[in-house]
Amino acid sequence: QGEEDKVYRLKKALYGLKQAPRAWNNKIDKYLVEHRFLKSPSEPSLYVKMQGNHFLILCLYVDDLIYTGNNSQMMEEFKKAMMQEYEMTDLGLMRYFLGMQVKQRPGQIFISQEKYADDLLKKFNMQDCKPLATPMAMNEKLSKDDGQNKVDATVYRSLVGSLIYLTNSRPDIVHAVSIVSRFMSNPSKAHFAAAKRILRYVKGTKDFGILYEADRDFNLTGYTDSDWAGSTDDRKSTSGYVFLLGNKAISWASKKQTTVALSSAEAEYMAATSAACEATWLRKILQDVQQDSKTPTVIHCDNMSAIAMTKNPVFHSRTKHIEIRYHFIRELVERGEIKMEFCKTEEQLADIFTKPIATEKFIKFRDMLGVQDFSRLRGSVED
Repeated sequence: QGEEDKVYRLKKALYGLKQAPRAWNNKIDKYLVEHRFLKSPSEPSLYVKMQGNHFLILCLYVDDLIYTGNNSQMMEEFKKAMMQEYEMTDLGLMRYFLGMQVKQRPGQIFISQEKYADDLLKKFNMQDCKPLATPMAMNEKLSKDDGQNKVDATVYRSLVGSLIYLTNSRPDIVHAVSIVSRFMSNPSKAHFAAAKRILRYVKGTKDFGILYEADRDFNLTGYTDSDWAGSTDDRKSTSGYVFLLGNKAISWASKKQTTVALSSAEAEYMAATSAACEATWLRKILQDVQQDSKTPTVIHCDNMSAIAMTKNPVFHSRTKHIEIRYHFIRELVERGEIKMEFCKTEEQLADIFTKPIATEKFIKFRDMLGVQDFSRLRGSVED
């Protein structure tokens, strides 16, 4: 009483305040650096500690940590040190992390979001719906002004946002989710029906995920593709890429390009540049976890003209109008970090990220991505 014009000055960040996560991150970062962890310059949440040929890899998400390594003593010492410094609960072998279910056994890791998919179907009353074989109908084209009645934008955003998080372990739905996410501001019945179709596909594949198996093949390879002028509203193209480590997908994307491409070759060239940027980042991450690649990363493209443009600056008349940032790939090719190779359209894995495709082809590419039905693997993978 009598001090109403004064405020408290906090010497510590209280849990729940806006700056609390940042204050905690500064604290844990300082602790890890003091204990000889090297922070990755390419991924702020990744830390690596080396002791001769032994290493410890730590991933941090606010106050959740996962760690692995090739020396059990290093991992045990780290766990004890953390428990002495902080109030920490050891949950043992990772089974569930940020909505991701992880099932492990020696040499195998299966990642899925089955429980999340179940909750999503219940949330939108689709748990009893009829499953479909693909997330999007062939030749389906959505537009902003389709003349249909509008739906509740809040419900639509909630649905699409939930589907976006599901793409963390489901590259097979990435393109369909990318399409429906373009109509967040003013969705119609057609847009909502397309989003619900994705749920119907998820219903029949909710226990699908990606199985990673121990492999001596650490080669990073990529596929890039583009659907020229696929958007009916602004005629912009869609870029898609996927990167495989060994023979399993580790990174994927489907995104509408920011500028209009004047030809299919130009659209493919811009898509290839996006893939090259991702390849550069992945190479740095692999280098941070002691998997440095001495050879160029091969990116497969099914357009010879686009490949030629990445290698030969003489194509000036065709490329002089393209934004400068898209020519970054030429520098990477010249430095030997990226190598562009031609592949047939039938083998173009990134095709699944650029357009709706036939069921048979969709299932073929889904299998090539490593997306599998966990029920078939229950005998070989332990929870």
